[in-house]
Amino acid sequence: MSTRTPALAFLLFSVLAGATETTTRLKDLVSLEGVRDNQLIGYGLVVGLKGTGDSRQSVFSAQSLTNLLLRLGISVDPTAIQIRNTAAVLVTTDLHPFAQPGTRIDIAVAAIGDSTNLQGGVLVLTPMKGPDGQVYAAAQGSVLTGGFTVAQSGSSKSTNHPTAGRIPNGAIVEKAPPTISPTGHVRLQLHLADFTTAARITSAINLKFGEGKARAESSGTIVVDAPPEYASKPVEFLSAVENLTVETDRPAKIVINERTGTIVMGKEVRISPVAILHGPLTVEIRVTPEVSQPLPKSNGQSTVVAQTSVTVKEEKVKSIVLQQGASVEELVRALSAIGSTARDIIAILQNLKAAGAIEALVEVI
Repeated sequence: MSTRTPALAFLLFSVLAGATETTTRLKDLVSLEGVRDNQLIGYGLVVGLKGTGDSRQSVFSAQSLTNLLLRLGISVDPTAIQIRNTAAVLVTTDLHPFAQPGTRIDIAVAAIGDSTNLQGGVLVLTPMKGPDGQVYAAAQGSVLTGGFTVAQSGSSKSTNHPTAGRIPNGAIVEKAPPTISPTGHVRLQLHLADFTTAARITSAINLKFGEGKARAESSGTIVVDAPPEYASKPVEFLSAVENLTVETDRPAKIVINERTGTIVMGKEVRISPVAILHGPLTVEIRVTPEVSQPLPKSNGQSTVVAQTSVTVKEEKVKSIVLQQGASVEELVRALSAIGSTARDIIAILQNLKAAGAIEALVEVI
């Protein structure tokens, strides 16, 4: 049976085809080398659950709770306590560069045992460490799961993932992360390496601050020296640099999502002269149950017999012809004119790429 897909793909085609060159701020294209987020991780306990915590099979939960009570001056045998209101969790977060002690950051909490729900739980004080093993933050607070699980008389209903949640502003930075201090000599890293974009950024900086102040070392790195008037003002210099605008460049690329039938194409995509013939074939199979009755006064029994019918329908071939240098807009209009669906366009694009008629990268996700 033929399948229809949403018209979203055609909308994306048309929007991208009609787009014009736009300028982008450097702060959206580059970052300062050495200035980045640092990932932190911690192991902790969520308490106060309503019987949805870890079971006795999660041995580490009982041991962790025992160690916590021992640090508070209470000695308990791990085998003598129930932990169904407690869950062992991993706590993660990204520590932003230049974060100072006392700054609050959001954290994510996820169960690692067999707890079924963290809703209503409270994370007890948890140290969060970086890759170097040092503690950079301390986390604590009420867990917001954004999901729930309801069970009654053997039936249950679950929404989202109740075993994972967040704590807004749940951690306090205890130690500033390692980072570099801004100076008059900086290295800019492009988020997406591209020689053309790197050359345009270099030209924009030299035009603003003087020839020779910036030079591109590669498609992903640009070295910049501050002019004399900014020698003692590195922050102001970086602010002026990141607010410059340039026209970005990107490779011709087509991204296809076969699960949803979505196709995204940039206007840089060009199609060589080609003829496309397209005629969909529809196969429909129907199974109709019928009851077979035995003859009167016979020993037979009524049975259900499945009657199967197969119908094949092939539409007439529809064709389009694209001339030299055809654009995305022309391709979309032509395919729409012959009644192609998003699934049809996916197949046609893959065939065009195989035939060498599309000068672009085709990525299927």
